[in-house]
Amino acid sequence: MLDTSARPFFARLAHRRAPLTAVLVFGLTLVSALGACNSETVAVAENRELRTALVRQGVGPYPVAPQPPAAQVALGQALFFDPELSGNRDVACATCHLPSQATGDGLSLPIGTGGAGLGPDRQADPTRPRVARNAPDVLFRGSSAWITVFWDGRVWGATGPGYMATADAYLPHDLENILAAQALFPLTAREEMRGQVGDTDVFGRPNELAAIDDVDLHAIWAAVVDRVTAFPDYRALLTEAYPAVAPEQVTIAHIANALGAFEVSIGNSPASPWDRYLGGDDDALTDAARRGALLFYGAGGCSSCHSGALLSDQLYHNLAVPQIAPGKVPVQPLDPGRAMVTGAPEDMFAFRTPPLRNVAVTGPWMHNGAYTTLEGAVRHHLDPATALKTYDVEQLSPELRAAVVTDSASAGGILRAAAVLKTVDPLVKAPRSLTEAQVDDLLAFLEALTDPATADLAALVPESVPSGLPVVGP
Repeated sequence: MLDTSARPFFARLAHRRAPLTAVLVFGLTLVSALGACNSETVAVAENRELRTALVRQGVGPYPVAPQPPAAQVALGQALFFDPELSGNRDVACATCHLPSQATGDGLSLPIGTGGAGLGPDRQADPTRPRVARNAPDVLFRGSSAWITVFWDGRVWGATGPGYMATADAYLPHDLENILAAQALFPLTAREEMRGQVGDTDVFGRPNELAAIDDVDLHAIWAAVVDRVTAFPDYRALLTEAYPAVAPEQVTIAHIANALGAFEVSIGNSPASPWDRYLGGDDDALTDAARRGALLFYGAGGCSSCHSGALLSDQLYHNLAVPQIAPGKVPVQPLDPGRAMVTGAPEDMFAFRTPPLRNVAVTGPWMHNGAYTTLEGAVRHHLDPATALKTYDVEQLSPELRAAVVTDSASAGGILRAAAVLKTVDPLVKAPRSLTEAQVDDLLAFLEALTDPATADLAALVPESVPSGLPVVGP
């Protein structure tokens, strides 16, 4: 009960409402101020902890590449969107790297030559093999810090010693960056751009690129050069880009370098909230994203692989990702991953750590697009063995659901789960527990890796290309 001696005091307050209101407002303001102060104190402490972790792990701003010459970029832009580079003249580099999809294609597995439509709506020709691995975006790959490309790392090197590849022919000399080296290979891949023996192009003419033997890469590249240099507008662009090179001296390296220059130019100025944070802006991240970053670089263990300025260790890890046919030789319908390059049993099903800039807008995720939500991909890392065994095929497009290799199917006499789990990476082998709130924070951090420029890249698409074929885009 209230002490009766207090009644006179409350009685007096009843006749003095304005002062009472002022007292209450003051109290609420004080509580609010204390809450804000506490919130600021937490933010300061979290920023201090995060920046200490970044210094300890050697994380700094993205190492941008020198800006390529404008004439070389212009040539590369035309080539990137021109179907003339494909055997059947029906696909371009942009078919799998669309500006509208943040330079991905929005598909789990790409659909190369013979397909219809673009992006997530693209439909495959059922008589043709599907491309076996997900098409990554091509933004922020031009830095000299990158020394590998492809999911299995089959092309590697640097501009000093040159680039190497596990191909039956040496790469051309004078490649200027790793993107130029990468650009050479879709041109030779039958299911991607080159086409099948006996194909005809969109005009009904024989596909001369497809008729060349698979192992004669230099002959394929030379035939692509012949196509490009046949057009006066391309010869003019080549002369502007390489003034000292006569048209008859043009090689596939000039074309590859131009493609690489264009790709460098469109992903060389990082401006995501995370990049602003790395530049010193403590307010660039939301509270949730900052907590997610602390998890990423701390207890979550994500930076063990997604390390450094590139957000990738450029190494190879078996995460027990569900397998989707067609896979790769010699273990189709499975994909051996890095073992396809090294031949080492311990490299089976290991794939290169992807960088994470723009990861929230460049799905589907994993080497074969097995996950169609970023949250699904994140949760897979927490318990890969269970995720593999309980994988939900319904998330895939209908035509791919039957292509998932299950334990009822075998590859070389070894069941899928047993084969994949045999070499699962120790870094993810033990299940890891995160709360729902922690998963949300991690996702908020991954969202903070999105560059605002990816919201509208339509300006990259030229109005026309020198071949006169329809421009592939947006």
